Amino acid sequence: MTLHRTDQAERPRPRRWRGPAIGVAALALAAAGALVAMPDASAATFNLQGWATQGGGTTGGGSASPVTVTSSSALISNMQASGARVIRVSGTISISGMQKVAANKTIIGVGSGATITGGGLNVSEVSNVIIRNVNFRGWGDDAINVQYSTRVWIDHNSFSDGSDGAVDIKRASDYVTVSWNRFFDHDKTALLGHSDGNGGEDRGHLRVTYNNNWFDGTNQRHPRVRFGNPVHVFNNYYSNIGSYGVASTCEAGVLVEGNYFENVEDPFHRGEGSSPDGNLVARNNHFVNSGSGETGGSVAGIPYSYQMDSASSVKASVTSGAGTGKI
Repeated sequence: MTLHRTDQAERPRPRRWRGPAIGVAALALAAAGALVAMPDASAATFNLQGWATQGGGTTGGGSASPVTVTSSSALISNMQASGARVIRVSGTISISGMQKVAANKTIIGVGSGATITGGGLNVSEVSNVIIRNVNFRGWGDDAINVQYSTRVWIDHNSFSDGSDGAVDIKRASDYVTVSWNRFFDHDKTALLGHSDGNGGEDRGHLRVTYNNNWFDGTNQRHPRVRFGNPVHVFNNYYSNIGSYGVASTCEAGVLVEGNYFENVEDPFHRGEGSSPDGNLVARNNHFVNSGSGETGGSVAGIPYSYQMDSASSVKASVTSGAGTGKI
C-alpha cells in the first residue's frame, strides 16, 4: 500500500451496549467547558465551521484569479504549482495514482458534473487546502488522503465506488473540517489515524470536524478515530449503514452530537478490531429503527462556536444540501 498506510484489519468484535446515548459521559464533557451550540431548526449553513476555522483559518487559494481545467495535465500542473490558486474542475478528468496538492489551493468543481476518477488527491505536508464540489469515482487508493497537513476543508463532494478510503486523515494532520459530503456505494469511508502504534506523532493532533455529511448506505468508518481529541461529529445523516457508524479507539475523544441515525444497528461504539477503547460522548442524537450506541469516558471541550440543527431536522437538511451541485 502506498502513502505509508499501516492500517490494521478490522475484525468482528462483541458489541457492549451500555445504556442510552446521552448520560454521565455527556456531563463529563460539559464539565470540561465545551462550547455548546443550541439547536436551531433553521441553523444549517454552508459556511465553514469546525476545526478548519482554527489555527489561523482555511482560505485555500483565496482571491486568486480562477483557472478552469479540463484535462489531467492541466489539473496536476495547477494544483502542484507554487503560490495561491483557485482551480475550477470542469467535466470528467481521469488521473492515475495519488497526485499531490500543493499548499494554498482551492480545487472546486463546476456545476454538478465535475468528476475526478481513477486516482486521488494527496494532501501531504502542506497547509491551507480547500476541495469542494467534486465527484470522486473509482479511485484506486484513496480519493483524498491527508497526512502531515493542517487547515484543510473538504466540502460538498460526492464519493462512491472506490478501492480504499474515501477521505483518510492521518499522521499528525490537524485543523480539518469534512462537511456536506455525500458518501455512497462504498465500504471504508473516513479513517482518522492510520495505526494504533502512531501515538507519538498523533497525540495532540488529528482534530477534525465532520458535519452535515450524508453517509448513504456505506459500510464502516464514519469516522473510525484514533488519538484525536476532541473530534466533533455533528449534524450528519446516517442511513442504512452496513457495519457501524462511529468508532472511537486508542485514546481518542469523540463527541457525537445532533446526528440522525436511520436503519443503523450500531450507530457508535468504543474500540474496533484490535484497537482499544477510546472515549465517546453522545448527546441530542435522533434514532429511527437504530441501536442506542455505546458511550464512555470524557472528551475535551470544543473550542469553537458552531451552528447546529436539531437532530430531527438533519435528514431533510442534509439530503437536500449534501454532495455536488449545491453550492
